[in-house]
Amino acid sequence: MTTATARFATRPGGSRQLAGTATLLRFALRRDRLMMPLWVGVIGLLVVSMPNSLKSIYGTPAERADVARQMLTNSSLRATYGPVFSDTLGGLTAWRIGGYAGVFAAIMSLLVVVRHTRDEEETGRQELISSAMVGRRAPLTAALLAALVANGALALLIAGGLAGQGGPGALALGLAVAGVGMVFATMAAIVAQLTESARLAKGLTGGLLGAAFVLKAAGDSATADGSSVLTWLSPVGWLEELRSFADERWWVLLLFAAAALAQGAVAYELAGRRDIGMSFLPTRPGPATGRLRTAGALALRLQRGALLGWSLGFLAAGAAFGGITKGASDLVGDNDKTREIIERMGGQSGITDAFLATMVNMLGMVAALYIVSSVLRLHGEETSQRAEPVLANAVGRLRWALGHLTIAFGGSVLIMLLGGLGLALGYGAELGPILGACLAQLPAIWTLGGLAALLYGLSPLLAPAAWGAAGLALLLGWIGPALNVPQAVMDLSPFGHLPKLPGGDMAWTPLLVLTGIAAAATATGLACLRRRDLST
Repeated sequence: MTTATARFATRPGGSRQLAGTATLLRFALRRDRLMMPLWVGVIGLLVVSMPNSLKSIYGTPAERADVARQMLTNSSLRATYGPVFSDTLGGLTAWRIGGYAGVFAAIMSLLVVVRHTRDEEETGRQELISSAMVGRRAPLTAALLAALVANGALALLIAGGLAGQGGPGALALGLAVAGVGMVFATMAAIVAQLTESARLAKGLTGGLLGAAFVLKAAGDSATADGSSVLTWLSPVGWLEELRSFADERWWVLLLFAAAALAQGAVAYELAGRRDIGMSFLPTRPGPATGRLRTAGALALRLQRGALLGWSLGFLAAGAAFGGITKGASDLVGDNDKTREIIERMGGQSGITDAFLATMVNMLGMVAALYIVSSVLRLHGEETSQRAEPVLANAVGRLRWALGHLTIAFGGSVLIMLLGGLGLALGYGAELGPILGACLAQLPAIWTLGGLAALLYGLSPLLAPAAWGAAGLALLLGWIGPALNVPQAVMDLSPFGHLPKLPGGDMAWTPLLVLTGIAAAATATGLACLRRRDLST
């Protein structure tokens, strides 16, 4: 440390705690110049495009009023989407996508905060930065400000895009989505002080987000008017309690502000009471004698927590989707446009079979996110320099990589089977056809996993692009049929080539072709990994 820096660090006054915040904020925004606009743009597009999608489905006020009435009697659909407080296009937009937009904003926010706090400490970069004229709480402040910038931009995009549906309602929805994001940003800031691992900080905060969504779903299914105590216990539930486009309750925004400020104060207090790189919940030391004999065992040990979480989540999601399928006919009613969209997604004429095939397809597209994250664990191990000491022993690159790829590809089989089990139990259908339909999704899932392996093998800089491919597949599958996207565009997703099961005709050719593509991409990625230099 230089003499000038030492004098600055010992200078009295609270301002030195935040010294360098502006510089760190600019640095954080520069690092996130691709990720942050992508998150904001995708979430904003989902929300802003929803009124046109709903208008194409429910073209008359009578049809929209009929949907609102159906939500009063169908608890399964309320658990998934929440209650309807207004049958206008704006009110239906807040009902259909508002809660999910809040969840996506929360995920974006927790990733931003953890990346610029705990991840920086875990990699050792924060120690280097703090050796300069940087205050003790400046990194945390910069991370929270970066999250605030992202959520503010998202709020403006939603408010501007939906202004035509009702200015006050659009502003309320935008602020509510941003409010959910900031609540979980400050929550992630607390968790980042408690744990030594960025991966664990993301997992714990994600688990709290999942618990908040479950609380909201349980409260929504219990009552049709949104008055359940469980809904009020969830920050995601506050979003719907604001009642955008339906006599807004502006005072609910105070709950978001109070929670964010209180959690931020706790995070600041904790940040001032620990050393850089340390935590209040230190990682337990391992046994004196190592028990992991193979690279595969190490990969399983590293990924077992994530695999367990995804497995339980898919079992629960399958059961929820099964419950929704029971009410598919009630949801559609006599609306021919809705029936057409669901049949287009499910690929068949029977509304129940089409809806069931759609739910299976949704499970498959979400499972693609698992396989990409699991494959890219290789990228995280390399860039954090944890792979180097492993490979310094008698472990080749291929053995090390194959250990993680086995967990990724095998884990996708496990979570799809559990998702199918939950779907069959929730709907009360025969287990065999549902499991077969879920397994038919695997070639498309593996194709995206193979793409992730290929990009990582070529270069660590290309690896994050695999998230874009998985996100595109999810986006096309979710809103493509509603917007009547041309088939040529839908075919960009590997899921667009799968047979629509259960209920549809089985086609083995696309399954075999996609499996071959996945195998070739994975093998090419491994070959490239074997030849290139590792990041140091």
